[in-house]
Amino acid sequence: MRCVGSRGMTADDAARPRPPAPRPARVSGPPGVRPEVPVVNLANILTVLRILLVPVFLAVLFLGDGHDTAARIGAAAVFAIAALTDRIDGEVARRRGLITDFGKIADPIADKALIGAALVGLSALGDVSWWITGLIAARELGVTALRFIVIRHGVIPASRGGKLKTLVQVAAIFLYLLPLPAAAGPYLLALIWIAVALTLATGVDYVVQAVRLRRGGRAVHAGPGGAGAAGDPGRYVGDGDAGDPEAEGSGQGHEDVAAS
Repeated sequence: MRCVGSRGMTADDAARPRPPAPRPARVSGPPGVRPEVPVVNLANILTVLRILLVPVFLAVLFLGDGHDTAARIGAAAVFAIAALTDRIDGEVARRRGLITDFGKIADPIADKALIGAALVGLSALGDVSWWITGLIAARELGVTALRFIVIRHGVIPASRGGKLKTLVQVAAIFLYLLPLPAAAGPYLLALIWIAVALTLATGVDYVVQAVRLRRGGRAVHAGPGGAGAAGDPGRYVGDGDAGDPEAEGSGQGHEDVAAS
């Protein structure tokens, strides 16, 4: 005797394996092409916010005679918030896949503007020597220009030294902004000297990377048929791409470019 359910299904029908449910169709583009990321996203908003905080920081720093205790604490707070957005926007961009060409250009500009403005302001107030500010500014502008010069051959990935250099610079500037007692002077000077040493050392390292990247790009481009990487005739590959998933322009995060 066959038992029929309320929906007309017999016991034999229920025991039979059911075909898998159809999966929703996926809209796929050409191989290797990533979905377009909107320019207006959280990571880029944080980057623009950092740029807008630069004039706010300078305005607070120069309140009064530039050495007012409350103003210096306020300037240090604004600087810390702006520096913190640099860390956050890089994490957001990578984790949410919000990496855009605008972000790769605006992020390093925002960082250089913040650090440069802080150093210029401290030098104008007599807290940091002008030659230190000039040396760091020249290095930062030089590395940024170098990246754009070799960008058609590939992207120079940020090194650990570059990230350490940025961290020491931010720490030194933050402490210089605070109204610390005169006894802290030698320690602050030692910290800024460490920042200068890291700035110069990493600058030389990036020049070496750029030369290797340029030579590697030319060598690949001059291969059989003038092609770039295998299966990608339009791409130049340099030494910086080997084994580094973030070396290509599309994978470069905000923080990785900025902390160079």
